[in-house]
Amino acid sequence: MFIGLDLGTSGLKAVLMTPDQRVVAEANAPLKVSRPHAGWSEQAPSDWIAAAEHALDTLAARHSLKDVSGIGLSGQMHGAVLLDSSDQVLRPCILWNDTRSHAEAAAMDADPQFRRITGNIVFPGFTAPKLAWVALNEPQVFDRVAKVLLPKDYLRLWLTGEHVAEMSDAAGTSWLDTGARDWSDALLSATGLTRAQMPRLVEGSAVSGTLRPALASRWSMPGRTVVAGGGGDNAASAIGVGVVKAGDAFISLGTSGVLLAANDGYQPDPATAVHTFCHCLPARWHQMGVILAAADALEWFARLTGQSAAALTGNLGPLAAPNRPLFLPYLGGERTPHNDATVRGAFLGLEHATDTAAGARAILEGVTYAIRDSRDALAATGTRITDLIAIGGGSKSDYWLSALATALDTPINVPVAGDFGGAFGAARLGMMAATGAGEEIAHKPAIARIIQPDQSLVLAFDAGHARYKSAYTAIRSLS
Repeated sequence: MFIGLDLGTSGLKAVLMTPDQRVVAEANAPLKVSRPHAGWSEQAPSDWIAAAEHALDTLAARHSLKDVSGIGLSGQMHGAVLLDSSDQVLRPCILWNDTRSHAEAAAMDADPQFRRITGNIVFPGFTAPKLAWVALNEPQVFDRVAKVLLPKDYLRLWLTGEHVAEMSDAAGTSWLDTGARDWSDALLSATGLTRAQMPRLVEGSAVSGTLRPALASRWSMPGRTVVAGGGGDNAASAIGVGVVKAGDAFISLGTSGVLLAANDGYQPDPATAVHTFCHCLPARWHQMGVILAAADALEWFARLTGQSAAALTGNLGPLAAPNRPLFLPYLGGERTPHNDATVRGAFLGLEHATDTAAGARAILEGVTYAIRDSRDALAATGTRITDLIAIGGGSKSDYWLSALATALDTPINVPVAGDFGGAFGAARLGMMAATGAGEEIAHKPAIARIIQPDQSLVLAFDAGHARYKSAYTAIRSLS
């Protein structure tokens, strides 16, 4: 048996998986985010431990854990957990969606060695600029930092007593030589840190440590239960849906939107604002285009109109040509391809005939065009997508998937019902670490149906995307 733990921002999820990869039990524990100042986003690492204890207690109450041989970890990326020499937390964790370090990120990004070594823009949400902010604003904290851990790796410390990170999560810190899969001493030095303050690195499918005896006893697990390296949330989700080889990709239509493609080699292009990270399998990388508001944009419109998202999308009928209203989904800025934290969203082309249904279609089309931007940015690096899977809550809308398939001119596979997210991918990584299995166990889910592009509308969506790109240029100065 194998356990996957996925530490999200709003909650922690645990799943129990059998050797034939059936999920036989799951548990969830909610988490809260603290926002003490504008642009700040923090959590107490002790809350993660409490959530993990609750989730594992729940699993143990629902199913025997005596045969668990491997645990995998997945989690929110980029967070900064600062520990002193006794492994005591020095301050609340600064999360991925915290923007206080935008000035520090810009200063680092102006230093050419960061993009050259990491293969990525230094985004404000990444870990290194957070430490630079702490050094400037909380020097008494910075001076006591003995170890910097990412969120899921703090869970690992609790589970195993080991300071360990893995490649996919470490690639989002701005300290990793992403091609060499190792910490960069030059980048650490540039931020006033040393390798001694970093956790040791393992691959996501490798053993990072064993479960502490007290915890094994608490849940009646074997004494040699191993904990895998695991993966950042999107990389672990890729393992969950079998996106492991070049040409494989998934679209995630959650609160944010992600287009992730696996790569057999390292092919960064920071100027595109594409994230080029290590995958959580050896000698594999992945690229991501990230948009900050996907289903979140639809939820915003639902609140505005007093309807549910399901009601807004449920009666749109078959896919139609893009209508006159145009929506730009930059409600909180945008990452790919603009790296623009200050741009804001807009409705354009409103007229007397614009009704709620037209507004809903414009929302779906705007997010679709944003994902098309990401696809084009990935393509500029040489990445080609041949097999595309849709996951996330937004994938329940056939209208949205039809728009995406048509705008990308690529068929989209829709899995059978099931959860193939970070917790399931983490459980697969736990299985790899415990058994020595490789990527062959990360097979794709059964496909319920394939959404084909509407060839009669491909050119109309091409024109709509061109109009969308022009609109970004037009509103940029107004934001």
